[in-house]
Amino acid sequence: MNGNIRIGNLFGIPFYVNPSWFLVLALVTFSYGGALASQFPAMGIILPWILGLVAALLLFASVLAHELGHSFVAIRQGIEVKSIALFLFGGLASLERESKTPGEAFWVAIAGPAVSFMLFILFSAVALTTPVTGPVAAILGLLASINLMLALFNLIPGLPLDGGNILKSLVWKITGNPYKGVMFAGRVGQALGWIAVLLGGLAILGISNVGSFWTLLIGFFVIQNAGTAAQSASIQDTLSHYTAADAVNPNSPIVSAELSLREFANEYIIGSKTQWRKFLVTDEAGYLIGSISVDDLKLISTSDWPTTQVKELMKTVESTTTIKSNVTLLEAIAILEDRDLSELPVINDNGVLVGLLEKGEIVRKLQKQKSSQTNPA
Repeated sequence: MNGNIRIGNLFGIPFYVNPSWFLVLALVTFSYGGALASQFPAMGIILPWILGLVAALLLFASVLAHELGHSFVAIRQGIEVKSIALFLFGGLASLERESKTPGEAFWVAIAGPAVSFMLFILFSAVALTTPVTGPVAAILGLLASINLMLALFNLIPGLPLDGGNILKSLVWKITGNPYKGVMFAGRVGQALGWIAVLLGGLAILGISNVGSFWTLLIGFFVIQNAGTAAQSASIQDTLSHYTAADAVNPNSPIVSAELSLREFANEYIIGSKTQWRKFLVTDEAGYLIGSISVDDLKLISTSDWPTTQVKELMKTVESTTTIKSNVTLLEAIAILEDRDLSELPVINDNGVLVGLLEKGEIVRKLQKQKSSQTNPA
């Protein structure tokens, strides 16, 4: 899984850490351990680093709790959580699918910051209402402030942050189109990312005190992910406006069951410019009744081709290997991916064959659409 290391399961959810996480763990451990050693010199040499490691682990546990907040709400909506991963810039809960309504999407998005804010209140309350002092109080204060920052930072309204997903759900509610929500929130995320890159760059050059090297890195991370989300949503939006019938190959390999093998060979194979190796077979009414492969012709002597019809050699086609013509291309691609197929026959509601839908033809359809938008007549 992208180089991630599986640690185990949390509430039935696979839990991973990215190798970059160990780098951040070490940096936080030594940074905070050094701060504790300076602030509490009586602790000696070893104890500050141990407490620094404990603080670092608790910080990442807070990030994990944040992701679990998203996950539990998603699970309540019937959405499978494929995994939770910790990496350089925080955590990510990978969901099986999007929420079905903008309201549900809002609650999944807000759940993470809500958990972080509740942890801020919890750690603050413990620090204020208990007699803890010294390093323990310092760690509690750190955990409280980090969770508050985690909540507020994630509420910034741009993808891939939670605030971006909240913005997406609001635009979805207004427009009725989830993809427009993602595109809008993605563009906002890209704009905010470039602002972060600018601030980080100015800070590195010593021109500004606002920002840092981490601001620069986070900015690039946001730009990349927001751009990917917006581009993906744009493609999905386009695909949702077309049906499987719109993208069938205009030269689909279709033959009549009544043809003799000789006619089939002469008209569709010998001298043909197409490279089809398999053909769909229809009856007189145009209903899909089977398929025939070019290699199947080897089973019959050429002397018998004129008297043998295609229907005698064809293989039946299961209804589960077809797709309805009114299915959107977005749904069609999901079906092709789920069944690990590169093509599917497309039929009307009455069973009449429309043609063959191929992944390659879908790509050409998208390219043509993009070209027409770029170069309008």
